[in-house]
Amino acid sequence: MIKLKSEKDLETMRIACEITRDTLDYLKTQVKVGVTTKELDRLAYNYITSRGAKPSFLGYGGFPATICTSINSVVVHGIPDDTELKDGDIISIDCGAYYKGFHGDAARTFTVGKVNSKVKRLIKITEQSFFEGIKGLKAGAFVGDISNRIQTFAEKNGYSVVRELVGHGIGKDLHEDPMVPNFGRAGSGVKLNAGATIAIEPMINMGDKRVQFLSDGWTCKTKDDLPSAHYENTVLITENGVEILTI
Repeated sequence: MIKLKSEKDLETMRIACEITRDTLDYLKTQVKVGVTTKELDRLAYNYITSRGAKPSFLGYGGFPATICTSINSVVVHGIPDDTELKDGDIISIDCGAYYKGFHGDAARTFTVGKVNSKVKRLIKITEQSFFEGIKGLKAGAFVGDISNRIQTFAEKNGYSVVRELVGHGIGKDLHEDPMVPNFGRAGSGVKLNAGATIAIEPMINMGDKRVQFLSDGWTCKTKDDLPSAHYENTVLITENGVEILTI
């Protein structure tokens, strides 16, 4: 069942989403050659807690860190460690903040140093696919409308869409109903009503759509070892449109 949010709920949830957004904006300034993903995680923890919030991911399902740090062919859920970022890398950072009972969730893919133009295009198209997905989105639309727009745009541009992982509802729980795939048929899935809050998160691969999960139980990477990009925002469905809470 989709949990609709009241205006009072949204007052608090907007703050959680602002903290999430600001954390990612801060981390963008810290992504550089030589920094370790563990250091980025430490900075994220310190920043989120300095704003009076808690990291949504830390301990969630046993996840051991504040942020997910996914480099190059890692799609999502990379665990921060002593790996140093290198010139030419890309890194997707997924971040959540929990504030007074509500979560915010967002992700961005950042470049490190001088990055290949083809990989930069992947990042751009992944971000644009999110905005394609929310075109015309308002109360009464179906989840499949979002899914189909994202898939159509990504595939039209020569990329593939990950199937094993999807977006989700969000609020008092980090993951709520409904599931929000990045692929599917327009008009399918559940109908969205005003007050629904969902995390829409295209995960787009440069090569094949197939992925593999590593033995740590979290890390998901492309099977062909080609780059993947991730872009996510928490959004609110309204009667007349959509409000992006993490921008």
